[in-house]
Amino acid sequence: MTDRKVRVRFAPSPTGPLHIGGVRTALYNYLFARQHGGDMIFRIEDTDSARFVPGAEEYIIESFKWLGIHFDEGVGFGGQHGPYRQSERRDIYRRYVQQLLDEGKAYYAFDTPEELNAKREEIKNFQYDATTRSMMRNQLTLGLEEAQRLIARGEQYVVRFKVEPGEEVHVADLIRGDVRIMSDILDDKVLYKSADDLPTYHLANIVDDHLMEVSHVIRGEEWLPSAPLHVLLYRAFGWADTMPAFAHLPLLLKPDGKGKLSKRDGDRLGFPVFPLEWHDPKSGEVSSGYRESGYLPEAVINFLALLGWNPGTDQEILSMDDLISQFDLTKCSKSGAKFDYVKGQWFNREYIIHTDNARLAPTFRAILQEQGIDAPAERVEAVVGMMKMKKINFIKELWPLCDFFFIAPTYDLDDKFTRKNWKDGAAADMKALRHLLAGLDDFSIAGQKAAIDAWAAETGVKPWNAWRVCLVGTGKGPDMYELAAFLGKEETLRRMDAALQALA
Repeated sequence: MTDRKVRVRFAPSPTGPLHIGGVRTALYNYLFARQHGGDMIFRIEDTDSARFVPGAEEYIIESFKWLGIHFDEGVGFGGQHGPYRQSERRDIYRRYVQQLLDEGKAYYAFDTPEELNAKREEIKNFQYDATTRSMMRNQLTLGLEEAQRLIARGEQYVVRFKVEPGEEVHVADLIRGDVRIMSDILDDKVLYKSADDLPTYHLANIVDDHLMEVSHVIRGEEWLPSAPLHVLLYRAFGWADTMPAFAHLPLLLKPDGKGKLSKRDGDRLGFPVFPLEWHDPKSGEVSSGYRESGYLPEAVINFLALLGWNPGTDQEILSMDDLISQFDLTKCSKSGAKFDYVKGQWFNREYIIHTDNARLAPTFRAILQEQGIDAPAERVEAVVGMMKMKKINFIKELWPLCDFFFIAPTYDLDDKFTRKNWKDGAAADMKALRHLLAGLDDFSIAGQKAAIDAWAAETGVKPWNAWRVCLVGTGKGPDMYELAAFLGKEETLRRMDAALQALA
């Protein structure tokens, strides 16, 4: 920890839907910022104009709204360090590119793609660095005057960072410790491209983090190889004293096999890898999302938080407040975390069980409406409350388990449960039970239970399974007193009459 105010950022590129790995990165940034009373910045890194996808930025913002991850400043949120969209910061980047050029820490390069490809074929494992830059067409070989003449003539160019060899670069990482590499293995990365008048990720990232006073850079493991270059850039600009602390998170891995989690894994195994459903504007392909698949956002947050970190206890159900208070960035795993999507379904089930019925009911009511059933909200809530304890992972799984609440059953002696429980004497027992129920003035759960339990004790009849056949048609459903109270006296007696007629 530094003594500076904690300021973190999440900076996606609008090149498509937000991957669930990116959601976890944003979540860890959010937990860290909230734990330390800091700020979280939402920045859009749209320097790769060729890969821009319409609607991606709006999709990302909507995803975080659904998940309950809130930003303090940035695109769509305002703030004093804007603009927060990199394509709107061209003038800022030009100034810092020029600073590096003026100080001899960067240089113009005019190599065409064809020339670069030719050099890659000529030299095995070619990289543009202190050894090879003298073979290429750049300011260092052509001279500054010729470079400026080419630029004035309109020739396209890039600006490359001049990495000096022989320097040991230290990256202090909160998760991985002191990472050291020699600068000799780094290439002269492109910082700016004249073709679109935009910087690359490397320059824009450093400049923005510095100007936006970012104190901690928490990002995926895939960015670890770029960290030494970023350290060198901070030094080149004279910003070493304000360099943020780094933390590189472990990858999310395939549920089976090796390698990092991909969309193909989700397609193959039947789980989403995006927070919301995504409609690709180019291909028209629709990819599933956690929201549309029936996950509760709290369950997704809880599940993701424990992929690569744990609180050091056996506690698994953790609210956002719990996570904020217990999260410890330094305790994140260094190794990748397998994406156990089955465990994610388990989390959703646990959250369904403990979520207020009124919040769950609209989802189930929409399912009922698809079935042509328009039930009052209070009755939908009642059914959800009776049935959500069943072995379901999603509210959409309720319908086949509880259609009988809304549609009278049919009766079939070939049904296994019916055949087992509608034996000799069942009809007589149900006629007696019907007579008892018809005489009840109090048809509440308590009223039924008092009357039927007393009758069963007196007669020795155990009516519940045959009664379930009458009201449900098979062996599913909640407690019989709950069900009959929900149906009401008139519908209960009507179903019993129908069963007696059909099964006589």
